[in-house]
This record gives sequence, C-alpha cells and structure tokens, in this order.
Amino acid sequence: MNDDEQTPDDELLLRYVRGETRAFDDLVERYHRRVYAVALRMTGNPEDARDVCQDVFISAMRALRRFRGDAKLSTWFHRVAINASTDHLRKQRRHIGPGLDDVPERADDEPGPPERAEDASRAVAVHEALGDISDEHRAVLVLHDLQGLDYGEVADVLGVPVGTVKSRIHRARSELARRLGHLRETEPQGG
Repeated sequence: MNDDEQTPDDELLLRYVRGETRAFDDLVERYHRRVYAVALRMTGNPEDARDVCQDVFISAMRALRRFRGDAKLSTWFHRVAINASTDHLRKQRRHIGPGLDDVPERADDEPGPPERAEDASRAVAVHEALGDISDEHRAVLVLHDLQGLDYGEVADVLGVPVGTVKSRIHRARSELARRLGHLRETEPQGG
C-alpha cells in the first residue's frame, strides 16, 4: 500500500480543491474500479461501462470543487456512477444486455469449454434479466448484492429511506428470479 492509498479522501479532496491535480489523479485511481464495477453491472456492457466511467470522472473533475462533504466521498462516487449509468441506459434503451461477444473470456487454467459455456450462458441470462428490470431495481441489486454496500449505504447513494431500499431489493430479487425462471408458482396440494 503506498502513501496515496493511506491518505484520507478528505485530505485528497482538499489538496485537489487547492489546485493539486495529482490529488485528483489519486482519487480517480482509488475509485476507478468501484465506478467501473457499478457501471458494468448497470449497463451490462464493458464499452458502455468505460463510457460511463469517463462521464463520471469528468463530472467529478467539475463538481468536486463544490463537494460539501454531506456524504462520504465513496457514497458520492457510487451515486454519480448510478446516475451516469441510468442516463446512459436511457440514451441506449434499444440495447438490452450484452451480446455473446461481450461475455469476458476466462484464463486457460479455469474450467474447460463445457463449464465455461454454461457459465457464459448464465452470465448472459443474468445480464439480460438485469437489463429487463427497472433502473431503480437494477441500481439496488448492483449496489447491495454485487458491490456489497449495506442498506444504509445504498439508501445514502440513492437518496431514499432504508425501508425503500429493502422493499426495492425484495421486489428486484423476486423480479430477477422470475425472469430467470427460479421461482415457480406453487399450487396448493389438494386431495
């Protein structure tokens, strides 16, 4: 771990506001993977995720000078990434989920072709199902289930109450499971 990774966000932010461009580079380095992960899971497409990342950091470059610190910087970056992803999806509404060419290849030391094909098929199905649910439901699943944020952090990112987050997660999981065929309607067993 280098010194920049140990420097608190607020100190890097202060240095950036004072004109140190290297401090912004350090913030980008620190948050790029998280922003990209959110964008990729929201858009389902690596190229779109890169475009969203670029938009997020351009926005950050302009907006961070006015950042008041009402939320943690990590929360702010998650919020900007969700908003930029949602905006990108609205512009690209015709494209739902990744194509087969968008599924990343695996290293040679991993499972063989049948297992990789099954994994790729599942990944495509999940991405397509994520693309079919509403943006607000996709956002809570990405932040909570895929990014590991707790309910309070998701609430902060989205600007909604914790109870709303919990209900959206429940509805989103149910909808995703239904679209993936994992929930079956159960009929009462009768005699």
